[in-house]
Amino acid sequence: MIRRSEKEEHAGGGLAFVGGQVDQEGFSYDILERSLEREVFEEVGINIEVEQYLNSSSFITDTGKHVVDIVYLCRYVSGEAFAKSEDEVDEVYWFTQEELLGQQDLPGFLKRNLEMAFKKKAATV
Repeated sequence: MIRRSEKEEHAGGGLAFVGGQVDQEGFSYDILERSLEREVFEEVGINIEVEQYLNSSSFITDTGKHVVDIVYLCRYVSGEAFAKSEDEVDEVYWFTQEELLGQQDLPGFLKRNLEMAFKKKAATV
């Protein structure tokens, strides 16, 4: 998990998953998965592999920007996590499931996504 930079336009200072935008590539395969892998490396310096789709939702930011939020379960591959992109990330955290769900400042939508992820992950073990 990350604590978003206070400089961020949307949800600055809040706990979040790493995310970002999809680059325009023209005709392309696996663009969402590759975009996520790129964003995670750019923001926190680790390599991940997308394992499976979890869910999607949409919302409008405080500034009126429409966002489609797509959540995947991912597997850590390599690297040491740190706040690589200081304009986007203030801190990086490794939490256990219990520690994460016990965070008082966890937004409701994020808690819902985490509960879904833990449930799916437990079903594959």
